[in-house]
Amino acid sequence: MGDDRIVIDWDAARASNRENWEDRVPLHEKAYGISDLDAPDHLSSVIRTDLIALSPFLPGGTVAGLDVCHFQCHIGTDTLSLARAGARVTGVDFSPAALASAAQLSERLNLDATWVETDVLDARAAVTGDFDLVYTSIGTINWFPDLDRWAAQIAGLLRAGGTFYIRDGHPMLYAMDEDADELRLRYPYFSTNQAQVWDEESTYAGDGTVAHSRTYQWAHPLSDIINSLIGVGLQILRVDEGATLPWKFSSRMIEVPDGFAWPEAERVLIPCTYTIVARKS
Repeated sequence: MGDDRIVIDWDAARASNRENWEDRVPLHEKAYGISDLDAPDHLSSVIRTDLIALSPFLPGGTVAGLDVCHFQCHIGTDTLSLARAGARVTGVDFSPAALASAAQLSERLNLDATWVETDVLDARAAVTGDFDLVYTSIGTINWFPDLDRWAAQIAGLLRAGGTFYIRDGHPMLYAMDEDADELRLRYPYFSTNQAQVWDEESTYAGDGTVAHSRTYQWAHPLSDIINSLIGVGLQILRVDEGATLPWKFSSRMIEVPDGFAWPEAERVLIPCTYTIVARKS
């Protein structure tokens, strides 16, 4: 669990996290329903949800014809769904195994994509060109400590008038005890200089285990996330909070049509996700 918190060098934390994400690739290749993408009109459920939220802020209400940079693209199912929706896509990830899997999938589906191996925190230096949309979604910014550096990459990659979009687990959700038999706070909501230490052999998807189980994550309150984007000159266009997740955070959550949620009586008590849309002037 993440009850232990330590101060750790970023390079050491990154190396441990990357080993863990490398191990996840074969598990997620089986668990992500990749074969569903063989249907020529299929989009991942994450992208279907996010395109609905994004459409009011895009030219013509669509990503078609836009240059899109996808941060933390993992094995590419969401990136290639964006490509299938008509975008020219660049996927960024720090895991070579994930990018190799993504490249194989893009070849299999005959969808064009560019894959760049880099930390998100170094994305501007590693990625060629600029973009109409920088996109990231679900389980992303808790993996690094420096939101100001993260936001600077977004601003650096966006064209004037370009849009940034994020949907992620809500910081309030991440403060909850996932093992409790009731809603109970357990972890920090506010940022500290410490990383939460996790030792888990399983992942959020699939039945297998990983060889490298230790990861490090950082808490970021919603105010810090929003203010990091404002701090690099982005205009916040919309902020939403949601009651469902695309993964099962707690065994008490129940399956609903668009993912997982707390028992019905508790859904008005705590948010599960937040969504932010911002624009570069």
